Amino acid sequence: MVRRKSRVIKVGNVPIGGGYPIVVQSMTNTFTEDLEATVNQIKELEKVGCEIVRVAVPTVEAVDNIPLIKKKIGIPLIADIHFDYRLAIKSIEKGADGIRINPGNIGGMDKVKEVIKVAGERNIPIRIGVNTGSLPKEILNKYGYPSAEAVAETALNYMKFFEDEDFINMKFSLKGSDIKTTVLANRIFASSCNYPIHIGITEAGTVLSGAVKSAAGIGILLYEGIGDTVRVSLSAHPKIEVKVAFKILSSLGLRDYGVDVISCPTCGRCQVDLPRIALEVEEALEHIKTPVSVAVMGCAVNGPGEASFADVGIAAAGEKFILFAGGKVIGKYKEEEAIKRLVGEVERVANEKENKSFS
Repeated sequence: MVRRKSRVIKVGNVPIGGGYPIVVQSMTNTFTEDLEATVNQIKELEKVGCEIVRVAVPTVEAVDNIPLIKKKIGIPLIADIHFDYRLAIKSIEKGADGIRINPGNIGGMDKVKEVIKVAGERNIPIRIGVNTGSLPKEILNKYGYPSAEAVAETALNYMKFFEDEDFINMKFSLKGSDIKTTVLANRIFASSCNYPIHIGITEAGTVLSGAVKSAAGIGILLYEGIGDTVRVSLSAHPKIEVKVAFKILSSLGLRDYGVDVISCPTCGRCQVDLPRIALEVEEALEHIKTPVSVAVMGCAVNGPGEASFADVGIAAAGEKFILFAGGKVIGKYKEEEAIKRLVGEVERVANEKENKSFS
């Protein structure tokens, strides 16, 4: 894989594009007017590694909460605005680290110019979002339907408009719920400019179907070197979006982050509730950001081998579990104690790896 060379922009203190790591972001599903709920959810996202967060800004009350939210979180905040250009301007003035708009629904291109002017004065980046569900009428009339070419042409037209206003501090997203349309639109756009690109499959679906569709579409683009930020859109708690995004990136060798839980698919030999145990282990270790491989195996056939090859692992052996760390047997314990000791060993290994990285 060879990363596409894009120009670099910064959202808050996070660089995007160029040779920098692909950034994982998500969006809150709280009402931004509810300060406590929004801050709490962002903190949950931070714990699982979210690096940029976007919030919906449909009202003045939501805008007024932007500086209050920023004081309580540690990652850059992007304001998502539709229909009212004044909310975009006020979000910038209130301290948003970036804004996301669709120029086609913000109130007319003369209003877009006003947003560009304020963003330029304050050096705030703009993400220009183009979705298959909201293309300009003239483009739809030209192509007859929201084709990949229609999406790409819309994005390129917006790009030229912004450049004509001497604004280049921007990234683009070209999304649809159809994988092939999204992939082709991004290919066309990526070959036509060097702006950073945010990738994802919009309205992907529930956890299972959405994760599969996102992995397929996002994975294709990433493998082709396209994508500087990523969001997995799911009908679920946004922290699951972050987890799936990191799994996609790590599976392609593009990010090495957090605990990788390896667990067997189970069979008739398994005499423990392995799916529950593996999920319990994964949830207990979601706070760890250092890469650690953890095996949770259900029987004595392949279990000891897999568990000993991982940084830390457990393998069921009758009513007890054998605990491995660094390829060596630590002990044999009943389930509750085995999980507790597994978590402790993983935290120890993570700390050792973290200390080595700073030495």
